[in-house]
Amino acid sequence: MKEELLNVVVRKREIQGADVVVLDLGRADGAALPAFDAGAHVDIHVAPGLVRQYSLCSDPADPSVYRLGVLKDPASRGGSLGVHEAMQEGREVQISTPRNLFPLATDAKRTLLLGGGIGITPMIAMAFSLHRQGAEFELHYCGRSRTHSAFLDELANAPFSARVVTHFDDEDSAQRLDLPAVLGSGTAGTHLYTCGPAGFMDWVMAGARQQGYAEDHIHKEYFQVEVDASGGGFEVVAARSNKTVQVAEGQSILDALAKVGIKIDISCEQGVCGTCMCEVLEGEPDHRDVYLTDEEKAANDQILVCCSRAKSNKLVLDI
Repeated sequence: MKEELLNVVVRKREIQGADVVVLDLGRADGAALPAFDAGAHVDIHVAPGLVRQYSLCSDPADPSVYRLGVLKDPASRGGSLGVHEAMQEGREVQISTPRNLFPLATDAKRTLLLGGGIGITPMIAMAFSLHRQGAEFELHYCGRSRTHSAFLDELANAPFSARVVTHFDDEDSAQRLDLPAVLGSGTAGTHLYTCGPAGFMDWVMAGARQQGYAEDHIHKEYFQVEVDASGGGFEVVAARSNKTVQVAEGQSILDALAKVGIKIDISCEQGVCGTCMCEVLEGEPDHRDVYLTDEEKAANDQILVCCSRAKSNKLVLDI
Protein backbone atom coordinates (compact mmCIF):
# COMPACT_ATOMS: atom_id res chain seq x y z
CA MET A 1 0.00 0.00 0.00
CA LYS A 2 1.37 3.38 -1.02
CA GLU A 3 2.17 5.68 1.88
CA GLU A 4 -0.08 8.71 2.23
CA LEU A 5 1.95 11.91 2.20
CA LEU A 6 0.97 15.33 3.50
CA ASN A 7 2.17 18.62 2.03
CA VAL A 8 2.94 21.02 4.85
CA VAL A 9 4.78 24.29 5.36
CA VAL A 10 7.32 25.27 8.01
CA ARG A 11 5.30 27.93 9.82
CA LYS A 12 7.80 28.64 12.56
CA ARG A 13 11.44 27.76 13.14
CA GLU A 14 13.38 28.38 16.33
CA ILE A 15 16.77 27.26 17.65
CA GLN A 16 16.60 26.28 21.32
CA GLY A 17 19.32 25.14 23.66
CA ALA A 18 22.40 24.01 21.79
CA ASP A 19 21.62 22.97 18.22
CA VAL A 20 18.00 21.89 18.61
CA VAL A 21 15.75 23.26 15.87
CA VAL A 22 12.07 23.38 16.84
CA LEU A 23 9.74 23.36 13.85
CA ASP A 24 6.02 24.06 13.67
CA LEU A 25 4.53 22.40 10.58
CA GLY A 26 1.05 23.15 9.27
CA ARG A 27 -1.04 23.14 6.14
CA ALA A 28 -0.55 26.16 3.90
CA ASP A 29 -4.29 26.91 3.99
CA GLY A 30 -4.53 26.54 7.76
CA ALA A 31 -6.77 23.48 7.57
CA ALA A 32 -6.66 20.88 10.32
CA LEU A 33 -4.01 18.18 10.21
CA PRO A 34 -4.83 14.49 10.77
CA ALA A 35 -5.28 13.67 14.44
CA PHE A 36 -2.52 11.87 16.31
CA ASP A 37 -2.10 10.17 19.65
CA ALA A 38 0.73 10.95 22.06
CA GLY A 39 3.86 9.00 21.20
CA ALA A 40 3.37 9.28 17.44
CA HIS A 41 5.99 10.29 14.89
CA VAL A 42 6.08 11.43 11.29
CA ASP A 43 8.50 10.66 8.47
CA ILE A 44 10.02 13.80 6.97
CA HIS A 45 11.15 13.64 3.36
CA VAL A 46 14.26 15.75 3.92
CA ALA A 47 15.56 15.32 0.37
CA PRO A 48 15.03 12.86 -2.50
CA GLY A 49 15.76 9.41 -1.08
CA LEU A 50 16.39 10.78 2.42
CA VAL A 51 13.57 10.04 4.90
CA ARG A 52 13.90 10.39 8.65
CA GLN A 53 11.51 9.94 11.58
CA TYR A 54 10.87 12.50 14.30
CA SER A 55 8.50 12.39 17.26
CA LEU A 56 5.62 14.83 17.52
CA CYS A 57 5.91 16.98 20.64
CA SER A 58 2.90 19.25 20.19
CA ASP A 59 -0.39 18.97 22.03
CA PRO A 60 -2.41 16.18 20.36
CA ALA A 61 -5.56 18.25 20.97
CA ASP A 62 -4.30 21.00 18.62
CA PRO A 63 -5.00 19.96 15.00
CA SER A 64 -3.41 23.07 13.50
CA VAL A 65 0.24 22.19 14.03
CA TYR A 66 2.75 19.37 14.26
CA ARG A 67 5.76 20.40 16.38
CA LEU A 68 9.12 18.63 16.08
CA GLY A 69 12.45 19.05 17.83
CA VAL A 70 15.54 17.95 15.90
CA LEU A 71 19.03 17.87 17.40
CA LYS A 72 21.89 18.59 15.03
CA ASP A 73 23.97 15.44 15.28
CA PRO A 74 27.68 15.84 14.42
CA ALA A 75 27.60 12.21 13.26
CA SER A 76 24.53 12.85 11.11
CA ARG A 77 24.00 10.62 8.08
CA GLY A 78 22.25 13.51 6.39
CA GLY A 79 18.95 13.63 8.25
CA SER A 80 19.44 16.10 11.10
CA LEU A 81 21.88 18.27 9.16
CA GLY A 82 19.44 18.36 6.26
CA VAL A 83 16.61 19.42 8.55
CA HIS A 84 18.71 22.18 10.12
CA GLU A 85 19.92 23.50 6.78
CA ALA A 86 16.83 23.13 4.59
CA MET A 87 13.81 23.55 6.85
CA GLN A 88 13.52 27.31 6.87
CA GLU A 89 10.28 29.19 7.52
CA GLY A 90 8.01 29.05 4.50
CA ARG A 91 9.61 25.88 3.14
CA GLU A 92 7.19 23.30 1.76
CA VAL A 93 7.92 19.73 2.80
CA GLN A 94 6.31 16.32 2.49
CA ILE A 95 5.68 14.24 5.59
CA SER A 96 3.87 11.00 6.32
CA THR A 97 0.67 10.83 8.27
CA PRO A 98 1.43 10.18 11.96
CA ARG A 99 2.23 6.63 13.05
CA ASN A 100 2.44 5.48 16.65
CA LEU A 101 4.88 2.79 17.78
CA PHE A 102 5.09 4.25 21.32
CA PRO A 103 1.50 4.59 22.56
CA LEU A 104 0.37 5.31 26.10
CA ALA A 105 -1.16 2.38 27.97
CA THR A 106 -4.86 2.85 28.54
CA ASP A 107 -4.94 0.99 31.85
CA ALA A 108 -2.11 2.78 33.70
CA LYS A 109 -2.86 3.93 37.23
CA ARG A 110 0.35 5.97 37.32
CA THR A 111 2.75 6.95 34.54
CA LEU A 112 6.44 7.89 34.72
CA LEU A 113 7.93 9.74 31.75
CA LEU A 114 11.76 9.82 31.66
CA GLY A 115 13.30 11.71 28.76
CA GLY A 116 17.02 12.13 28.15
CA GLY A 117 18.15 15.02 25.95
CA ILE A 118 16.19 15.23 22.71
CA GLY A 119 14.29 12.14 23.90
CA ILE A 120 12.04 14.57 25.74
CA THR A 121 10.05 15.19 22.54
CA PRO A 122 7.48 12.35 22.69
CA MET A 123 7.19 12.86 26.44
CA ILE A 124 5.81 16.38 25.98
CA ALA A 125 2.90 15.15 23.87
CA MET A 126 2.30 12.39 26.41
CA ALA A 127 2.21 14.91 29.25
CA PHE A 128 -0.40 17.01 27.42
CA SER A 129 -2.60 13.93 26.96
CA LEU A 130 -2.19 12.64 30.50
CA HIS A 131 -2.92 16.08 31.97
CA ARG A 132 -6.09 16.35 29.90
CA GLN A 133 -7.18 12.92 31.15
CA GLY A 134 -6.59 13.92 34.76
CA ALA A 135 -4.13 11.05 35.06
CA GLU A 136 -1.45 10.59 37.72
CA PHE A 137 1.98 11.15 36.13
CA GLU A 138 5.44 12.68 36.47
CA LEU A 139 7.74 13.97 33.72
CA HIS A 140 11.48 13.87 34.40
CA TYR A 141 13.75 15.67 31.93
CA CYS A 142 17.44 14.79 32.09
CA GLY A 143 20.17 16.67 30.26
CA ARG A 144 23.82 17.57 30.35
CA SER A 145 23.13 21.24 31.05
CA ARG A 146 20.27 23.70 31.19
CA THR A 147 21.83 25.91 28.51
CA HIS A 148 22.01 22.98 26.09
CA SER A 149 18.41 21.86 26.61
CA ALA A 150 15.34 22.73 24.53
CA PHE A 151 11.68 23.15 25.51
CA LEU A 152 12.42 24.49 29.01
CA ASP A 153 10.26 27.61 28.64
CA GLU A 154 7.40 25.59 27.15
CA LEU A 155 7.51 23.07 30.00
CA ALA A 156 7.73 25.81 32.64
CA ASN A 157 4.57 27.41 31.23
CA ALA A 158 2.66 24.21 30.44
CA PRO A 159 -0.57 23.43 32.30
CA PHE A 160 1.22 20.39 33.76
CA SER A 161 4.37 22.29 34.85
CA ALA A 162 3.92 21.17 38.47
CA ARG A 163 4.53 17.60 37.33
CA VAL A 164 7.81 18.41 35.52
CA VAL A 165 11.17 17.84 37.22
CA THR A 166 14.46 18.71 35.51
CA HIS A 167 17.83 17.09 36.18
CA PHE A 168 21.09 18.51 34.80
CA ASP A 169 24.53 16.94 35.07
CA ASP A 170 26.33 20.25 35.64
CA GLU A 171 24.10 21.52 38.45
CA ASP A 172 23.87 20.75 42.16
CA SER A 173 23.99 17.03 42.88
CA ALA A 174 20.79 17.26 44.94
CA GLN A 175 18.71 17.81 41.78
CA ARG A 176 20.18 14.92 39.80
CA LEU A 177 17.92 11.99 39.02
CA ASP A 178 17.69 9.55 41.92
CA LEU A 179 16.43 6.71 39.78
CA PRO A 180 15.44 4.21 42.49
CA ALA A 181 13.54 6.92 44.39
CA VAL A 182 11.70 8.10 41.28
CA LEU A 183 10.85 4.60 40.11
CA GLY A 184 9.75 3.30 43.48
CA SER A 185 8.63 -0.31 43.61
CA GLY A 186 7.17 -1.75 40.44
CA THR A 187 3.67 -1.79 41.82
CA ALA A 188 0.84 -2.95 39.61
CA GLY A 189 -0.51 -0.22 37.41
CA THR A 190 2.64 1.92 37.11
CA HIS A 191 3.91 2.27 33.54
CA LEU A 192 7.33 3.66 32.62
CA TYR A 193 8.17 5.40 29.34
CA THR A 194 11.71 6.31 28.36
CA CYS A 195 13.36 7.85 25.33
CA GLY A 196 16.85 9.26 24.82
CA PRO A 197 20.41 8.13 24.20
CA ALA A 198 20.79 4.35 24.27
CA GLY A 199 23.00 4.39 27.39
CA PHE A 200 20.48 6.50 29.30
CA MET A 201 17.60 4.26 28.31
CA ASP A 202 19.45 1.06 29.15
CA TRP A 203 20.24 2.49 32.60
CA VAL A 204 16.61 3.47 33.18
CA MET A 205 15.23 0.11 32.02
CA ALA A 206 17.75 -1.88 34.05
CA GLY A 207 16.78 0.15 37.11
CA ALA A 208 13.11 -0.51 36.48
CA ARG A 209 13.68 -4.25 36.27
CA GLN A 210 15.62 -4.15 39.54
CA GLN A 211 12.68 -2.34 41.13
CA GLY A 212 10.30 -5.10 40.04
CA TYR A 213 8.69 -3.58 36.96
CA ALA A 214 7.12 -6.11 34.60
CA GLU A 215 8.45 -6.01 31.04
CA ASP A 216 5.07 -5.05 29.62
CA HIS A 217 5.07 -1.99 31.90
CA ILE A 218 8.41 -0.73 30.52
CA HIS A 219 7.98 1.20 27.26
CA LYS A 220 10.85 2.50 25.16
CA GLU A 221 11.58 4.36 21.95
CA TYR A 222 15.09 4.56 20.59
CA PHE A 223 15.95 7.42 18.27
CA GLN A 224 19.47 6.30 17.49
CA VAL A 225 21.44 3.10 17.97
CA GLU A 226 24.80 1.77 16.86
CA VAL A 227 24.41 -0.76 14.05
CA ASP A 228 26.51 -3.91 14.49
CA ALA A 229 27.48 -5.12 11.01
CA SER A 230 29.93 -7.79 12.16
CA GLY A 231 29.60 -11.42 11.17
CA GLY A 232 30.30 -13.70 8.24
CA GLY A 233 28.54 -13.92 4.93
CA PHE A 234 25.36 -15.83 4.12
CA GLU A 235 22.89 -16.38 1.30
CA VAL A 236 19.54 -14.64 0.90
CA VAL A 237 16.85 -15.95 -1.43
CA ALA A 238 14.16 -13.48 -2.50
CA ALA A 239 11.36 -15.97 -3.11
CA ARG A 240 8.85 -13.83 -5.00
CA SER A 241 11.54 -12.07 -7.03
CA ASN A 242 13.24 -15.41 -7.82
CA LYS A 243 16.66 -13.94 -7.06
CA THR A 244 19.50 -15.14 -4.85
CA VAL A 245 22.23 -12.93 -3.46
CA GLN A 246 25.28 -13.46 -1.28
CA VAL A 247 25.51 -11.05 1.66
CA ALA A 248 29.16 -10.35 2.37
CA GLU A 249 30.77 -9.83 5.77
CA GLY A 250 30.03 -6.27 6.89
CA GLN A 251 27.37 -5.80 4.19
CA SER A 252 23.70 -5.32 5.04
CA ILE A 253 20.96 -7.48 3.54
CA LEU A 254 19.42 -4.23 2.32
CA ASP A 255 22.52 -3.28 0.32
CA ALA A 256 22.96 -6.78 -1.07
CA LEU A 257 19.36 -6.87 -2.30
CA ALA A 258 19.71 -3.44 -3.89
CA LYS A 259 22.63 -4.69 -5.99
CA VAL A 260 20.34 -7.22 -7.68
CA GLY A 261 17.59 -4.69 -8.24
CA ILE A 262 15.36 -5.41 -5.23
CA LYS A 263 14.31 -2.16 -3.59
CA ILE A 264 13.06 -2.21 0.01
CA ASP A 265 11.39 0.79 1.63
CA ILE A 266 13.67 2.26 4.29
CA SER A 267 13.72 5.12 6.76
CA CYS A 268 15.95 4.99 9.84
CA GLU A 269 18.48 2.36 8.57
CA GLN A 270 19.22 1.51 12.21
CA GLY A 271 16.63 -1.10 13.13
CA VAL A 272 14.48 1.41 14.98
CA CYS A 273 11.44 2.09 12.81
CA GLY A 274 10.38 -1.21 11.22
CA THR A 275 9.95 0.23 7.71
CA CYS A 276 12.19 -2.39 6.07
CA MET A 277 10.66 -5.42 7.79
CA CYS A 278 10.33 -8.55 5.63
CA GLU A 279 8.72 -11.93 6.23
CA VAL A 280 11.08 -14.88 6.78
CA LEU A 281 10.04 -18.10 5.07
CA GLU A 282 13.09 -20.20 5.91
CA GLY A 283 16.26 -19.86 7.97
CA GLU A 284 17.16 -18.28 11.31
CA PRO A 285 17.63 -14.51 11.56
CA ASP A 286 20.25 -12.88 13.76
CA HIS A 287 18.08 -10.04 15.08
CA ARG A 288 20.02 -6.82 15.73
CA ASP A 289 17.15 -4.35 15.77
CA VAL A 290 15.41 -2.60 18.66
CA TYR A 291 12.02 -2.60 16.93
CA LEU A 292 10.77 -6.17 17.33
CA THR A 293 9.77 -7.42 20.76
CA ASP A 294 11.57 -10.39 22.32
CA GLU A 295 8.55 -12.55 21.51
CA GLU A 296 8.56 -11.43 17.86
CA LYS A 297 12.27 -12.11 17.60
CA ALA A 298 11.80 -15.59 19.07
CA ALA A 299 9.19 -16.38 16.41
CA ASN A 300 11.86 -15.83 13.72
CA ASP A 301 9.27 -15.06 11.04
CA GLN A 302 10.21 -11.40 10.49
CA ILE A 303 13.47 -9.55 9.96
CA LEU A 304 14.60 -5.94 9.60
CA VAL A 305 16.94 -6.10 6.63
CA CYS A 306 18.69 -2.79 7.31
CA CYS A 307 20.63 -4.16 10.26
CA SER A 308 19.89 -7.81 11.08
CA ARG A 309 21.81 -10.76 9.68
CA ALA A 310 21.53 -14.57 9.65
CA LYS A 311 22.54 -17.32 12.05
CA SER A 312 21.82 -19.92 9.38
CA ASN A 313 23.71 -20.23 6.10
CA LYS A 314 20.61 -19.18 4.16
CA LEU A 315 17.56 -16.99 4.62
CA VAL A 316 14.52 -17.19 2.38
CA LEU A 317 12.48 -13.98 2.41
CA ASP A 318 9.01 -13.31 1.05
CA ILE A 319 10.05 -10.53 -1.30
